[in-house]
Amino acid sequence: MKYIIDNKEYEVVVTRKNNKNTYIRVKEDMKIYVSTNYFVTKRQVIHILNRNIDYLRTIVGKLERKLEKHNFFYYLGHKYDIIILSGSDVLVMDSMIYVDSFDVLQKWYKKQAMILFQQRLDFIYSRFEESIPYPKLRVRKMKTRWGVCNRKNTTVTLNLDLLQYDISKVDYVIVHELSHFVHFNHSASFWDVVHKYCPEYKQIKKALKDE
Repeated sequence: MKYIIDNKEYEVVVTRKNNKNTYIRVKEDMKIYVSTNYFVTKRQVIHILNRNIDYLRTIVGKLERKLEKHNFFYYLGHKYDIIILSGSDVLVMDSMIYVDSFDVLQKWYKKQAMILFQQRLDFIYSRFEESIPYPKLRVRKMKTRWGVCNRKNTTVTLNLDLLQYDISKVDYVIVHELSHFVHFNHSASFWDVVHKYCPEYKQIKKALKDE
């Protein structure tokens, strides 16, 4: 049977068991799975789905966004279609990125992040007039922060996912972390330093928060 959510048609797979309750799940194949009692009719299943339309809309939306991330690749502010081509090195052309496998793509991505972030760190560090130490760069995935400054061991850690965004956002995060070597807080004096090297920091900060 079929079920329509926001003008899109989804297949419904109904499994009947000796259940007291009815359970609804949406899997990554984008099918709606209903487990219910032997005596529940098709009309009743539709009624149950209608009562849970908001839940279904939310779950379907999350799954579609998740699947989109597997099909598209974001690099320095641009969106690319991923084309799996056996035996291919990573090749970026127009709006396409050709690669042998997702594993190869991830290794290339991490390597590119380290190269680009190091270049931008060196450039921005050279602009600082304040006396700050030259930090060691680390790159890793972080769930809640774009960057971290550790004054104790003189390191700056950048979020790998920054590579999805354009250079202005990468530069802002680096400026932000280097400014912590001047003021290890978020005082007005700290933001004055950030503004000195990134005058548009408020717009960029908001854009990163809204992502």
